[in-house]
Amino acid sequence: MNTLTKSLLSHKLKRYVIDDSQYLLCFEMFVKAKETGYNKFTDMALHFYDLIQTVIRDTPPDVIVYFLHHIETNGEGKIKAKTIGKMLDEKLTIEGLFSIVLLCQTDGARHEFITQSDGTTTAKSPMEMFPPKTDNDLKRIDEIIREYYGIDN
Repeated sequence: MNTLTKSLLSHKLKRYVIDDSQYLLCFEMFVKAKETGYNKFTDMALHFYDLIQTVIRDTPPDVIVYFLHHIETNGEGKIKAKTIGKMLDEKLTIEGLFSIVLLCQTDGARHEFITQSDGTTTAKSPMEMFPPKTDNDLKRIDEIIREYYGIDN
């Protein structure tokens, strides 16, 4: 169990932010850069999957963990979480493990979250939780989620 997982399981706080979560994949990729073969990509995918599953399974209902992640546009023009290797992209689709996926966009002056997909993104949230676009304010997002689900703040 890594330090991050141990910290999450200590339940000392009611919210955690893992920023930039894709770097957990990148850092491990650089550690394994000289290894040959496909197994290193399988290991990296499993470690990231295990982290997400641990958060889902082992954190109490009043603890929210936010995974901030960079995005990329695939060959079909769809926006998705940036990962390493095909296992997470083709076999899992990490956004599918989350009930809320918000996509930040900017016009150069204002930053906002897209809360529902237009078919080109993996953005999603429960109906009526957010408007289609909302301010990029994680504190306010946390308040809305807690209110929607009746989670004590």
